[in-house]
Amino acid sequence: MKKIKTSAYMPTDIEVESVSDNCVKITASPFESGFAVTLAHPLRRLLYSSTVGFAPTAVKIEGASHEFDSMRGMLEDVALFIINLKNIRFKIKGDVNKVVVNYTFAGPKEIRGVDLNSGDVEVVTPEGYLATLNEDAELNFSLVVERGIGYVPSESTRDSAEAEYIALDAFFTPVKKAVYEIENVLVEDNPNFEKVIFTIVTDGLVTPVEAFKNALSAMYSQMSIFNGLVDMDVGSKIDGAASGTEVAKLLQSVEELNLSARSFNCLDRAGVKVVGELAFMDETEMKELKNLGKKSLEEIKAVMEEIGFPVGTVFSNETVETVKKRISEIKSEATEE
Repeated sequence: MKKIKTSAYMPTDIEVESVSDNCVKITASPFESGFAVTLAHPLRRLLYSSTVGFAPTAVKIEGASHEFDSMRGMLEDVALFIINLKNIRFKIKGDVNKVVVNYTFAGPKEIRGVDLNSGDVEVVTPEGYLATLNEDAELNFSLVVERGIGYVPSESTRDSAEAEYIALDAFFTPVKKAVYEIENVLVEDNPNFEKVIFTIVTDGLVTPVEAFKNALSAMYSQMSIFNGLVDMDVGSKIDGAASGTEVAKLLQSVEELNLSARSFNCLDRAGVKVVGELAFMDETEMKELKNLGKKSLEEIKAVMEEIGFPVGTVFSNETVETVKKRISEIKSEATEE
């Protein structure tokens, strides 16, 4: 006889299995029938599209004016050089979003990823092949490496590239593989419950577990748009001055701002957990945060302006009350956990 339920079964088991340095299997169960794929599919998409990585976005090669050029004394032409360059994975050192690295090589030499390590970038694919130079050849080039998510075609960055630089297709995502399997599991004599098994492989820029946590955070952030429904009536809006999207952005975790470790730790120690708390501060209040230096202050101001809430933004009373109420609830829920 089938039992009548009043709520869905809550999964209780999760396991993380390390397959290799850059590969893990994450297993969670048991889910009600159909629930596993409902959660797994968007998480898979977010693993590819929202995980922060690094990529070359432009290159300037001395003696080459375009990607179809050739270089004296180099085995590869510029087009093949660029293809090889895209396959080498860089990681910016420090908390900046963009660096320009200059390289000089003299032949005879086979250039690999390990040769591209510098004070500004680390190469996580040291064996990656770039080019071969003859004994009388010299190669000088400058490389722009940036932090980002997803894929950005060169057409989108060509206009912003400096003169003499060749814009590159940027493959930021560090996730090489994200797949899932659904299996049936037995719960209280019911064989229709489900187990989801994720297999995640990264290129070494981040660990697979970090990538998965990032995807979860992105999912929670996107779903926060519906938080305002708690106190809404049918046909109403969250308030007369703020859109649902604006309120959702104000309710995002400060972690979503991708601040430097120094800035984030300062806010965390000050108890600032939600973007709205920053948005409602003026510059004087920010300066009063303990241990918040000038560099961190400027970084926070720049990030807040980038997301549409420059310091000094005036919000309606309704917006402030709605967001502050929800922030209080969020912190209360976190304390209870």
